[in-house]
Amino acid sequence: MTAVATANPAIRRDTAIRSIVTPEGVNLPLKLAGRGARLGALALDIFFIGLVIVGSIVALIYLGLNLAHLGGPKAQKGGFISALQFLVILFFIGGFLLHNGWFLFFELGPRGATPGKRLLGIRVAARDGGTLTPEMVIARNLLRDIELFMPLGFLVQQMASGGSGAGGLAATAWFALFALFPCFNRDRLRAGDLIAGTWVVETQKQRLLPVMSLVSASAATEPDDRQAYHATPHVYRFGEAELAIYGEHELQTLERVLRDNRPETLAAVAEAICVKIGWTAPGPGEIQPFLQAFYTQLRARLESGMRFGKRKANKFTV
Repeated sequence: MTAVATANPAIRRDTAIRSIVTPEGVNLPLKLAGRGARLGALALDIFFIGLVIVGSIVALIYLGLNLAHLGGPKAQKGGFISALQFLVILFFIGGFLLHNGWFLFFELGPRGATPGKRLLGIRVAARDGGTLTPEMVIARNLLRDIELFMPLGFLVQQMASGGSGAGGLAATAWFALFALFPCFNRDRLRAGDLIAGTWVVETQKQRLLPVMSLVSASAATEPDDRQAYHATPHVYRFGEAELAIYGEHELQTLERVLRDNRPETLAAVAEAICVKIGWTAPGPGEIQPFLQAFYTQLRARLESGMRFGKRKANKFTV
């Protein structure tokens, strides 16, 4: 279910709302994250990275002292110096890996958010409505060095060395240019988002309604390869081949559609699913039960696969 952004007057009344419309005509609104929330999330992530570094240093010092002690009194001094040298090497290696890997690891995960972003209820999303790709995440995070860390490092170096005022002014202007960049575009994009094709949006906080999980156990455990209408109304069974078509991205899209509960959108999605799995589209009174059953059984299948280490990110994943 790839998608493109569109301008929908009904949705654009709120200047923070952006609308993604799928090829099937499914209109999915997303709310842009505030600039303060983005800054706070970055500060939290830097704080967490600092905690990891400090904890690692303490653990390595403790380990070095114990290793030196094993060598006896005469070897303790030399052993401690060697341990400190080893610690410095590990510090730079670990700092490099944390600095570059923290954001990449978490934003490439299923939530698309670092711990700082998750705490503040925001996440990274692709502007085309698709799933985040490694290229997008790598691009937006490599640009962070140019936007933030390089000018700050240069500024600190100038201040520490008592360098010329021109160097300090240049570093300040460099930092201010990129720091204020999100204030001068309507989508609140930093340079990394602009290059990578991403938004930072608010995470949907509302949980699924209970009715979305209320499908009979037989519907989820007795697969059938063909459409079946049973004596009990509104119960559908989907076979393995039918459920295998979609992945986690499509499940999340279906979740938002069910939550919004707009009749025209529900009908469009039900028809698109039926075309994909070779079913006849359900009648007006059957659309919501059909989608609820499909959601529940698709979710059960994906969760079962994850328990065995098998993930299907989207419909393109084999």
